[in-house]
Amino acid sequence: MQALLDAIAQLERPTEAQRIFHGRGGLYPGCEHWALDAYPPVWVLTSFLPVTDAELARVHDALSARWAQLAPDEPLSWVFQSRHEGRAETRLMAGSVPEPHVVTERGARYLVHVLKGQNHGLFLDMAEGRQWVREHTANTRVLNLFAYTCAFSVAALQGGAKQVVNVDMSAGAIAIGQQNHALNGLGSGASFLAHDIFKTWGKITRSGPYHLIIVDPPSYQKGSFVANKDYARLMRRLPDLLRPDGEVLLCLNAPELDTAFLQNQMREAAPDLMFVERLPNPASFADASPERALKVLRYRAPGLVQCASSQTLQPAV
Repeated sequence: MQALLDAIAQLERPTEAQRIFHGRGGLYPGCEHWALDAYPPVWVLTSFLPVTDAELARVHDALSARWAQLAPDEPLSWVFQSRHEGRAETRLMAGSVPEPHVVTERGARYLVHVLKGQNHGLFLDMAEGRQWVREHTANTRVLNLFAYTCAFSVAALQGGAKQVVNVDMSAGAIAIGQQNHALNGLGSGASFLAHDIFKTWGKITRSGPYHLIIVDPPSYQKGSFVANKDYARLMRRLPDLLRPDGEVLLCLNAPELDTAFLQNQMREAAPDLMFVERLPNPASFADASPERALKVLRYRAPGLVQCASSQTLQPAV
């Protein structure tokens, strides 16, 4: 675990939510099970394998020593989460967690909950995706599928989107999403549907067509979405929901499914949509095997072309 301890010894005081140490990326042999995140003012350490009390004590000593240098007048607060064999156990190791706990990212504010559940309310590896949305949504209508706590919606509205439709089957996540909008002073422009996406196409269609559709599902959630079975079902709907030249962000965080999986599925389910690029992940999530990391693929619908004989616009083919 020396690489983790070295990272702690060199860290700077963070002002935004971010990953500090990404052992899961395979760049630090022997530390593949460790991840350290900053949700200021709280540090969150995660292990994906069982660890000993002695190892946690070494981390505590390292964090204490560095925090004493960075903020000598402030108590250290950190949380440990053990995640393996499908279970998660979370412990407060030192200090306290604010309630409510609000973090920032590039000018946006989000509620997080680091003491419960495997997911904390904000996926840090999607920071570049949210920034892309912020920079490309002026005067657009956006559909945010599997919206979770609606961070993409906040980014889109901050970027000037006219309307965002958020859909997620978790009413609790949608409620936090509404609070995130309020935290950022976004009192209008967003709608929230706490529904099963596959049973809500009528409502989704009526609010379209869309300039941008964001698809960010869980890779495997029994009763909700299983990527290798359900992604193609969803892709087939996309062309009818998009405006000409509309775009899609297809997201997938499943180490066992690579970029080719998404591209092959899209080629069969929605062949008219053209692949544009894969968006980068944050540098703090660098991975020795990029195909195992988060994948965010950008697609574009055909535009309009002018028919010379009639001088009318027709969909490009």
